Amino acid sequence: MQQKILIVGANGFTGRRILDTLSGKADFQVTGCSLHPDICPDANSYRFVQADIRDDAAVRRLFEEIQPDIVINTSALSSPDYCENHREETDETNIHAAARLAENCERLDSRLIHLSTDFVFGGDTDRLYTEEDMPAPVNYYGRSKWESEQQVARLCSNYAVARIVVVYGQPLPGQHGNIVRLVADRLRSGQPIRVVNDQWRTPTFVNDVAQGVEQLISHPSNGLFHICGPECLTIADIACRVADVLQLDASLIQPVSTAEMQEATPRPRFSGLSIDKARRLLGYRPHSLDEGIRAMFS
Repeated sequence: MQQKILIVGANGFTGRRILDTLSGKADFQVTGCSLHPDICPDANSYRFVQADIRDDAAVRRLFEEIQPDIVINTSALSSPDYCENHREETDETNIHAAARLAENCERLDSRLIHLSTDFVFGGDTDRLYTEEDMPAPVNYYGRSKWESEQQVARLCSNYAVARIVVVYGQPLPGQHGNIVRLVADRLRSGQPIRVVNDQWRTPTFVNDVAQGVEQLISHPSNGLFHICGPECLTIADIACRVADVLQLDASLIQPVSTAEMQEATPRPRFSGLSIDKARRLLGYRPHSLDEGIRAMFS
């Protein structure tokens, strides 16, 4: 018997990779959902539905029509600068829509897998954060995602929250880029690039997010899981790795401090996440950054 899976945010970078991964499996009957038309309309391995998850009636209709066993929520406003300056819109998409999905999952006894972020943490540490650590976000994006996590846990009795970090891979036309693609494009065109050298992250190959989410579908327990890469690096380190693996000119990389970058919105200084729990309970095995870069550009 096929499990019916609904992927919300299926036009997005991460949502699309999850859609492509799961729709190729015989065990799953996959429906993608987005506010906008399908960015790959010629694909025939899944169904696609347009819906606005900020609309109560639209979400109820969507659930009645699909009757999903599993709902994967990848939708979010994720630009910290945008969220800081558009707080009501951020609340609607990141908090209220997540709560709406959780309520409908509870109503239909569906399992909800909700994607969150390392930016729920404040960054005042030098050790990898575990799922037991208390969030303390330093910007509105992080606050909205932490609130969404709490709404999901409060409203849904069958759920998993997957926190992801600096996801990279090959975007499709019309999708936003990512740090690895940006660095590679700049260096290949001979352009210098400024990158911060005092913010630490655990960069994640997008295929590994799809792997982790698939493992969470059948996992029997609720709770938080860190689904990210195995190495904690600065953004400047990541850029240098791109240059090294792709044999590009690393002298074009200009490491600067957070203060010198003058970012409008604060970011956590350190938000590396421990994946020990995912390794232990899910058998999660992510790519190293070098492996992910090679796979991305192969």
